[in-house]
Amino acid sequence: MGLLMRTRMEVIKNVAEQYRRSTRKEKGKILDSIVRITGYNRSYASHLLSLCGKGYRIKARDGKEYRLVADPRVKPSRKRQKTYGPEVLEPLKYIWAVMDFPCGKRLAACMEWLVPKLEECGELNVAPEVKERLLSISPSTIDRMLASDRKTLTIKRRSLTKPRRTTTATWNRRTGR
Repeated sequence: MGLLMRTRMEVIKNVAEQYRRSTRKEKGKILDSIVRITGYNRSYASHLLSLCGKGYRIKARDGKEYRLVADPRVKPSRKRQKTYGPEVLEPLKYIWAVMDFPCGKRLAACMEWLVPKLEECGELNVAPEVKERLLSISPSTIDRMLASDRKTLTIKRRSLTKPRRTTTATWNRRTGR
């Protein structure tokens, strides 16, 4: 029978400070004991021990100083900057419309020859870095970027309600009396 989550977190909190101050050899021994006690994976236990109780001091605008303490249950959000912003989306939508709204795989295959042709004709005017991004975009990314627009173009589904079926028993029945 395993430990309760609350008990596991208490064990992690008690050992976390000692873990951060210890040498590599001692950390290995501490990890072995934590893995044995809690049943956690070794890398996850290491992550919890290094994060738990770690605090940061920040100053607010009013001059007060606060200490932020990390909660091991909350994962930090690591958001990357978008590679393909609105400057790529607009030409992509235009090219998608010119090609009669194909899927991402077909559109990605056409980009190589279509973008230079549209630029020659004067239909597409984009900066060189945007052109480079358009030519290097993957089919999956194209599908993700155009998903909302594709949804608006789909035909509304027919109703699933069907009329009552007439059986042979009801064919000979007279109505109205």
